[in-house]
Amino acid sequence: MSPTAFNAFCAALPATTYVMQWGGAHVWKVGGKVFAIGWDEAEGPAYTFKTSEIAFEMLQGVAGCRPAPYMASRGLKWIQRFEATGLSDADLCAYLAESHRMVAAGLSKKRRRELGFI
Repeated sequence: MSPTAFNAFCAALPATTYVMQWGGAHVWKVGGKVFAIGWDEAEGPAYTFKTSEIAFEMLQGVAGCRPAPYMASRGLKWIQRFEATGLSDADLCAYLAESHRMVAAGLSKKRRRELGFI
């Protein structure tokens, strides 16, 4: 997936905001909380997203995926796809959408209502 396709997919999800931070990372948020990060690496793009515990256990063994640097070392269940070898773009989009859903679900009821989720 190209960075352009990543940004277009994330932009199409409900109530998202975009900011470039952390040295040029494409950071996508819902309700002010990060759900996806795109990195333009010299070796190719890398995409980081939140997962369930089960998906985290499964994906860390998939070729081209690893526990997300920094986040996973702090006990957070985030995965980074750094190569397209083991996780298709369609599957990546499904995980990005699920990350968005999980982060939105963790917002306060008031915030979810403001954003139109309830």
